[in-house]
Amino acid sequence: VIRTHCLVYSCTFVVFNLVLSCDHFCEIVLVEGSRVFESWKNPPPPVFMEFFFFNITNAEDCLNGAKPKVTQIGPYTYREYRYKDNVTMVENGTMVSAYTMKKFVFLREKSVGDPAVDNITTVNIPSWAVMEKMKDSWFRTMVSMFMKTLGSGPFTSRTVHELLWGYEDPLLEKAAGYTPGLDKAFGLMYKKNGSDSGEFIYHTGEQNYLDYGRVKTWKGQSKLTFWTSEESNRIQGSDGSSFHPLLKKDERIYIFTPDLCRTIYMDFEKEVEVKGIPAYRFTPPRSVFASKEENSDNEGFCVSKKECLGTGVLKVSPCRKGAPVVASFPHFYLAEDKYVDAIEGMSPDREHHQTYLDLNPTTGVILRASKRAQVNILMNRVGGFPDTKNLNETVFPVMFLNESVVIDDESAAKVKKLLLISDLVSNFALFIVGLGGIMLLILVVLLFRAHQKKPSAQDDTSYCPVGDKGREDPQNGTYIGLTEKVDA
Repeated sequence: VIRTHCLVYSCTFVVFNLVLSCDHFCEIVLVEGSRVFESWKNPPPPVFMEFFFFNITNAEDCLNGAKPKVTQIGPYTYREYRYKDNVTMVENGTMVSAYTMKKFVFLREKSVGDPAVDNITTVNIPSWAVMEKMKDSWFRTMVSMFMKTLGSGPFTSRTVHELLWGYEDPLLEKAAGYTPGLDKAFGLMYKKNGSDSGEFIYHTGEQNYLDYGRVKTWKGQSKLTFWTSEESNRIQGSDGSSFHPLLKKDERIYIFTPDLCRTIYMDFEKEVEVKGIPAYRFTPPRSVFASKEENSDNEGFCVSKKECLGTGVLKVSPCRKGAPVVASFPHFYLAEDKYVDAIEGMSPDREHHQTYLDLNPTTGVILRASKRAQVNILMNRVGGFPDTKNLNETVFPVMFLNESVVIDDESAAKVKKLLLISDLVSNFALFIVGLGGIMLLILVVLLFRAHQKKPSAQDDTSYCPVGDKGREDPQNGTYIGLTEKVDA
């Protein structure tokens, strides 16, 4: 019985220490000293950014009303280094402030060509921005003539490097002389190499694990001002770099994306496995970019009643200095057929154009992700600009990007270890019940055996001779002694 009690105590002590170890290991809060804080500031898995451009092959015919024909060229791949800078605990340690820095380094071995050499013919975004700005002005004809003298037409040919990282545009250079603060250069990723997207303040998750990584403010604002409704201007969820643990299949995860100037959401799609680790795949449904007729919550994303596009596209000009920039998924994936049919060369495909996140449901760790988005320009007839008189309204694709990451082997090993400990602890109650049953069975067996060995009252004592004399005495009275009977 003493051994049984010692065994129970020993096993309980081991499991108790296991629980303490797991509690220490499972610290998922954004505070100094926690196990996730350093990896949150400096994510170890490598991130790759791929750029694909659409080269128009019939620009002149397009200006005369023909359907645009494009060919996809890419990828031009860059290694993306991202880290949190100027990390500061705020509001008595319940929040953390940080800037996400990004740097890009070109990877020739993962690219189709040299971005400094390869030329792309595409829409002239600075020209379209000026035309959009001047479309209701009384001196737009003068601007049109001025653009003609500078050679700033609806289309342009530039190298990939210029289109991405910037070039001095003659039209912007002239306009900057009349518009203080206007930049002379333009690029799709202009000033984004080695920069940040503004200050974020995050919840640490210490008070509620569901708040882990949730954005409280961006650039000092708790809501946006770009759109026309409270719902559309709401900042929700994380910034896409971290998610709370204990995810469920029926929950909707929200991600605030400064590039889109809005919050998007993702729903559970299916269970997957990444490097032997189970994961839930979340992906944006069609309703994210649905028209106001399909999803009434999206009515606030209409710039105006006249500028409300259909399903699958989002005009983001309010946060792009008025430029007619339209966002979508690559090749107009999940968009209305009219956008796909308007451009020859579009072939939407779920495998190559879907945005998704593979998250481990227990820890919330990102195991694999692919963020895919396409930049388009809204082209149509603009009064006072003769080059556009034969154009039909078209959402013209410029380029799309694929920002991807897969967990590295070292981080995967840590997640597996964490999940192993988590499984042991989750079965703690069953282990204790089973252990208790075994101990009870052992106790019953020991008690039963002890009861069998106990002598009866009749056999406790007996008369026996103390010597040979007792056996020889016929009276057997003098030499009889009372002694304990010894068991044979």
